[in-house]
Amino acid sequence: MRIALMGTRGIPANYGGFETFYENLGPGLADRGHSVSVYIRGHAVGEFVGSTYRGVRLVSLPAIRTKHLETISHTLLSVLHGLTRRYDVVYICGVGNTPLAPIPRLGRARVVLNVDSSDWKRKKWGRWAAAYLRGAERFAARAADVIVADSEVIRDRYAHEYGAVARYFPYGANIIQSAGTDVLEQFGLRPRKYVLWVGRLEPEARVEELIQSFSSLGETGLKLVIVGDAPYSQAYRRSLIDLGAPDVVFAGYQFREAYRELSFHAFAYVQTSPTSGTSPALLDQMAAAGLAIVRGTATNLEVIGEAGLAYDPDDGVSGLAAVLRMVIEDEALVARLRAAARERIASRYSWQKIIIDYEKLFLNLIEEHGASRRPSVE
Repeated sequence: MRIALMGTRGIPANYGGFETFYENLGPGLADRGHSVSVYIRGHAVGEFVGSTYRGVRLVSLPAIRTKHLETISHTLLSVLHGLTRRYDVVYICGVGNTPLAPIPRLGRARVVLNVDSSDWKRKKWGRWAAAYLRGAERFAARAADVIVADSEVIRDRYAHEYGAVARYFPYGANIIQSAGTDVLEQFGLRPRKYVLWVGRLEPEARVEELIQSFSSLGETGLKLVIVGDAPYSQAYRRSLIDLGAPDVVFAGYQFREAYRELSFHAFAYVQTSPTSGTSPALLDQMAAAGLAIVRGTATNLEVIGEAGLAYDPDDGVSGLAAVLRMVIEDEALVARLRAAARERIASRYSWQKIIIDYEKLFLNLIEEHGASRRPSVE
């Protein structure tokens, strides 16, 4: 198959969940013999220079680099460029790209749209942007051949609110068996002596609650490490630093081996956001045999099952602090949950399985729409 992946900053991943998803899906499909192109924003892939990456063709196009226009302007150029490439399947991430999803059909491509979470609820969007994203949700099922939700909770919400049939395809994670300590030394950290948070530093993430909870514990011998940044929320980042907690380390963006090290050696990982769908970072930490502590939202609870701990979503400071105190004092509980987390990732969130499931979806789409016969999937 000729497959195009659009709607993100691109790969190598240097930002967030969609990019990490494409970094696994694209090369995984290429390894299975398919021709895969990932559309990228050249300024967003760090120092990487090249036209291919791990067997995937990279198509670099410009974008209007503003908060509201960067994604959709780049996706518009991507779908127009794709019309000349005779793709069999075009996969687009982000519900905000919904109005552009019908365009690849003009070139007879089948379109899959990943709607992610309730993006319109995020505080970073103003009233008009939020209204646009909310409207895009309503139109998603008609814009694409298939809409994909990364969470069963989100799939069910689309069915209930819009009568839309969404397919459930989760994100995956790779089991981490070992990691070095060079990055730990860089930040003055010791293995199993820090609590980790990973994500975008935006107001809806409620990182301030984690910092306040951590500070209320008093002397524990642990540090708190915040991995991530906020290109459009610098005021929020400054507000977190202004809390003045002495044992908090702001590590900025970290990827690949650095991220692997910080994940593998953490004492615990805390997921604070009340608005996200399935968090790729949460899956990564569980794959590293991490102790997962999450805000008790439906999507977070779906991911951890019995392999993690949750706190009251309406009690983000004292409720979280109580869970942190409990795990600090109970080594046996921590060991049991770490083992359960890795097992849950292996059985439910394996990238190998997810890539094969996507391959079957794409092949079925082509066959259902009368394209030439394709080989069956082993």
